Amino acid sequence: MSVLKREVNRIKGALMTGVGYMIPFVIFGGIYIALATALSTSGKGIAITNPILKTLNSFGTTSMQLMVPILAAFIAFGFADRAAIMPGFLGGLIAYKNGAGFLGGIVAGILAGYVVMWTKSLCKPIPASLKALVPIFIVPLIDGLIVVVIMKYIVVAPVAGIMSSMTAFLKSMSNGNAILLAAILGFMTAFDMGGPVNVVACLFAWAYFDQGIYTLAAPVAVAICTPPLGMGLATLFAPKLWDESQKSAGKAALLMGIIGISEGAIPFAAEDPLKVIPANCIGGIVGAIIAMLAGCEEYAPQGGIIVTPVATHKIMFVIAILIGSVVTAACINIFKVGLKGKNK
Repeated sequence: MSVLKREVNRIKGALMTGVGYMIPFVIFGGIYIALATALSTSGKGIAITNPILKTLNSFGTTSMQLMVPILAAFIAFGFADRAAIMPGFLGGLIAYKNGAGFLGGIVAGILAGYVVMWTKSLCKPIPASLKALVPIFIVPLIDGLIVVVIMKYIVVAPVAGIMSSMTAFLKSMSNGNAILLAAILGFMTAFDMGGPVNVVACLFAWAYFDQGIYTLAAPVAVAICTPPLGMGLATLFAPKLWDESQKSAGKAALLMGIIGISEGAIPFAAEDPLKVIPANCIGGIVGAIIAMLAGCEEYAPQGGIIVTPVATHKIMFVIAILIGSVVTAACINIFKVGLKGKNK
């Protein structure tokens, strides 16, 4: 394996680790902020006056504020284990407080991971009796300082500028180009079925929860589940096109799609990526656009029919999922029939 491929795989694995640890914080924050908002007298979260709802909202806000530091901490953990958590968390906190958002958190986590890996490699020759000092003394004091200084004086300014530009772009898209925005989010979310492109789209949508913007999460939630649901439906719609193992994988994909696990479509994509990935993307785009045009909001960082209770315009949300999934199924079956016709 080439060095570049190895490092790309390392970053991908660390990114998925960070997202996995971050999601519970986003779920807690998003759901309780949404609950306080929905039950407030204004209905928009502008004037939450009930003391209990204000407390719930504050708990949710605190959890959302921890999203970026936790993401950074556990991306770093994915690189260099527990010793990297502290530098990663600090770097992520610097990113959050200086407007660098989730992009800054990703940079902080990767930076901390590599810095700690480098420190560990330098400390290999030291006596075993002193190695216990590395994770509890050397890494926090030296690596923590390195990460904080680089983040504070080099990284946050340009990344915050990028985030500011993305926010401005988002607002302009929301006002006049909602369909294009939904298409981009749907394409990215469905593209690699839980991979890094999917993660970037999801994080982009979820990062706006603490600003009360939930309309981005709904298209993403739809496109998360259309690939596995679409593949499962394809095996039911045209069983003669699929062998027995694929039909079994289709049943599993249906269940995984219902609970929002994009990875249910991976077995199909692994066998035939040139047909499956385009079909997934087309269905994801269609479903995401329908959700956006319907004005759906979704208050949990997850996808699938299972999150319908925390979505607005629930019927349209489900319709978006169903239509996107059917489009995916139709596309992949058409692609397979077309290929078989050429081979005759």
